[in-house]
Amino acid sequence: MKVFNTLSRQKEEFVPLQEGKVSMYVCGPTVYNLIHIGNARPMIVFDTARRYMEHKGYAVNYVSNFTDVDDKIIKKANEEGVEPSVISERYIEECKKDMKALNVKEATTHPKATEEIGGMIDMIQTLIDKDHAYVAQDGTVYYKTRSFKEYGKLSHKNLDDLRSGGRSLLVSGEDQKQDPLDFVLWKPKKEGEPYWESPWCEGRPGWHIECSVMSKKYLGEEIDIHAGGEDLIFPHHENEIAQSEAANGKEFAKYWLHNGFLNIDNKKMSKSLGNFFTVRDISEKYDLQVLRFFMLSAHYRSPLNFSADLMEAAKNGLDRIVTSVANLNYLLENAADGEAAEKEQTLLKEAEGYITKFDEAMDDDFNTADAVSAIFELVKFANTNASGASSKAFIQALKDEIVMLSDICGLIVDKKEEILDTEIEALIQERQEARKAKNFARADEIRDTLAAQGIILEDTREGVKWKRA
Repeated sequence: MKVFNTLSRQKEEFVPLQEGKVSMYVCGPTVYNLIHIGNARPMIVFDTARRYMEHKGYAVNYVSNFTDVDDKIIKKANEEGVEPSVISERYIEECKKDMKALNVKEATTHPKATEEIGGMIDMIQTLIDKDHAYVAQDGTVYYKTRSFKEYGKLSHKNLDDLRSGGRSLLVSGEDQKQDPLDFVLWKPKKEGEPYWESPWCEGRPGWHIECSVMSKKYLGEEIDIHAGGEDLIFPHHENEIAQSEAANGKEFAKYWLHNGFLNIDNKKMSKSLGNFFTVRDISEKYDLQVLRFFMLSAHYRSPLNFSADLMEAAKNGLDRIVTSVANLNYLLENAADGEAAEKEQTLLKEAEGYITKFDEAMDDDFNTADAVSAIFELVKFANTNASGASSKAFIQALKDEIVMLSDICGLIVDKKEEILDTEIEALIQERQEARKAKNFARADEIRDTLAAQGIILEDTREGVKWKRA
């Protein structure tokens, strides 16, 4: 398996630090509002990477944090006249609901920044002791960016270029910094803000330090994979490396994975342009499995354009897989017991080729676009060969293969049978009788009545089938 490492800017063979185990940290959201579809992309793609590694037999320790103390959380709390924890807890729960609807697996650990303050204070003190940080007059603690000789190795930025370009890593307190590029590890409290006691002042941590501390606590000083959105490469992940490696004296993460940006109708998503969508907004129009399928339709490192047309295409694509599995379930009910015939055994060996294609795609830096294409090929193969099958074993094997590959992608394609209420069941039966009596007007009328109730009928060679619109 090869992954593209942002650190080296090339694909590398994936070799974990411990055989059979993977330690993986994925930066989570700041919880001040409902998550938007940009937040959903890393959640989905790195959940899929995790699922594939587990499929390959790795035990994955997957950590994804919640940033639950932040200026935006404090601002919203002040607007509502409540404690910041009320805001953060509310949106952590809402985020978990959306993640469940997207079929994103629970992380092994979901740490919260406010519960790890002690560890942050300890790491900051270590950095001060090692002369990688200093305390300003007002109690602010800054990281000495130039003290870490490899600063810029992830983003491939040059410190002197950053300085000459006037790029600062802090928006206030410039006069206190020894160097314009130094960044905040701890800042003094302000009126109306939550704060914690520290050796330097009452205050709260900077953003970057929290991930360094939580990764170390739950995964160790060295980890296999650190992942997140492309926008986090600089300064957030660059600063994490500087903090962690200066404090621990070890390489922080072996592989750095970053997903590309999500655009809306080829424009950057923003509230001012009116093209800002939360996951909850999308759920009002589509099953969120469609959003997940859409996210996987492109390689995770590629920029992805979101539009109504592309979502419709994703819906239709997912429906093809779901319908195929439903057809296989129908055939299973009527198939004969027994082993697959010799011809069917030959066909099953051919079907294994699509599984190989899927694995090859995922082994190539989690190429979900090609992996989904392999699922479509398997679906087409099943549709072509299953209807004339004589054995239940053959049909079951084809279904199991489609469901297995879809499950690795986090796609639920084997829908549980829904129970129609008595009135609808009676209407379906009446329509069948009307057709037998050649009363096609009544049969069409019943079809339209059912369609109005969200029940779509399909007349197939195997009989009448239905699905919800």
